[in-house]
Amino acid sequence: MNQPLAYIHPEAKIAHNVVVEPFSTIYKNVEIGEGTWIGPNVTIMEGARIGKNCKIFPGAVISSVPQDLKFAGEDTIAVIGDNTVIRECVTISRGTIDKLKTVIGNNCLIMSYAHVAHDCVIGNNCIVVNAVQLAGHVEMGDYAIIGGSSAVHQFVKIGPHAMISGGSLVRKDVPPYVKAAREPLSYAGVNSIGLRRRGFTSEQINEIQQIYRILFMSGYNNTEALDKIELELSPSRERDEILNFLRNSGRGIIKSYSSKDAN
Repeated sequence: MNQPLAYIHPEAKIAHNVVVEPFSTIYKNVEIGEGTWIGPNVTIMEGARIGKNCKIFPGAVISSVPQDLKFAGEDTIAVIGDNTVIRECVTISRGTIDKLKTVIGNNCLIMSYAHVAHDCVIGNNCIVVNAVQLAGHVEMGDYAIIGGSSAVHQFVKIGPHAMISGGSLVRKDVPPYVKAAREPLSYAGVNSIGLRRRGFTSEQINEIQQIYRILFMSGYNNTEALDKIELELSPSRERDEILNFLRNSGRGIIKSYSSKDAN
């Protein structure tokens, strides 16, 4: 059902049961899946690919031109998965030549005033809280959560099931399954409550805790810790995921908190 006061370009591909409220604008080269609700005063620009049963609230701008001076008008897109909610005044840029797309997965919640810059890749079931600012090329694993008013440096990677405290400045990569807090952002334990809620067993959580005890609390450098983890712990999905994340970190990972950092 499309309101007469909304503008929809005739070349946009809109499923038959999409609702578009008044004063929204949908450009050409846009695709919107079944059951999605587009609230009033939403702007959906060229290259948007929006899935099924999404909700996009007033003031959101989807698939805007990247805020990157190197962008030369290349044909890029912004992809939003099924069942994702985009709250008021969120801005999402489309990709650049780097990845050619910005991606937000299924079942995500992007809260008000958040910004998702070009070439970001957000996994499934993620939560980006109010006023979070993601710079370009940021990657978030499934079930990751970023607390409100946090700012994430470009190219940072956030592992699956990680939880970052509100108001954080995220300059380094945040490994899977951890909580991160304080300033500078530091390891604050394993996200055990979140893992239990998602069905992780006590044995799996204990293994993850043992890995991070070796990495953050045993006095080893990262190379020594990785070797020790690989030698002493049997292969498992969680162990291997952590090792692969650490070995492929481009910006380096957060460290354990030290009282010296507060001085």
